[in-house]
Amino acid sequence: MNPTHQAPALLTAPNPFARGYDNLRIKRLLMITYEDDCPPCFRPLHDSQPHLPDDELQLFPCLFNDDFALISEGQSIPVELHERCQSAGLVRQVIYAVMGEVLNERYHVGDLYSLEEAQAMVHRLSFETGHYSRAWEISTAHLPEEAMLYLEEWVSHSAPRQTGLLFELFALPDCCGIGCKLIGTPWTDANLVKIEGRPYSSLRQEQLDAGTPEALVNVLYLAALADVRLLIFDPEAAVLDGLAIFYE
Repeated sequence: MNPTHQAPALLTAPNPFARGYDNLRIKRLLMITYEDDCPPCFRPLHDSQPHLPDDELQLFPCLFNDDFALISEGQSIPVELHERCQSAGLVRQVIYAVMGEVLNERYHVGDLYSLEEAQAMVHRLSFETGHYSRAWEISTAHLPEEAMLYLEEWVSHSAPRQTGLLFELFALPDCCGIGCKLIGTPWTDANLVKIEGRPYSSLRQEQLDAGTPEALVNVLYLAALADVRLLIFDPEAAVLDGLAIFYE
């Protein structure tokens, strides 16, 4: 019996296939100035005051703590909330922060000064799928000879073959390339358990047991983790920075 193959340590490095942002969202923040020698701070508006428009926030005095701010002028603030706010300041600017994720890591994408501008940024950064690009063309230099022979042998069969391994291969004769359709992406444990009833480690072991070269399994995993759906290996394509190279 083959030993269980774990995902190699190199997969903990930044994924070169990762592009664009997932779960883009907009967060309204208040830029607050207070004591003269302190830099501005940023706080979200408390859940009791989301109805206040921007023009009833900017240049209004506020109370705040480490978690939220409350507009104090012209607003009725419950005693218990008032007691939770140790600091007072002035709202200088309303900020619409665009937040996103790359491979489940949170990022602050940028700040805009109106909801409309923030919504326009989110629209430009995302498609209906929520991903900037899901197709890649990379050099065959990223695969060793063993993996290339496997691909060439696989696509040389005239009849389509079903692998059941969540990827399918096809030939591109005009460019001497080989394409790969990745299925069920992203190959995270959460998604694979939902659609396949198993974590990635089980899929990886099945791919290796079926004879898929480990170097190819590693590349497919990185691509699928970044939710790539179509991967082309082409001898004339550029190399991808950050991905292992087996020959020049």
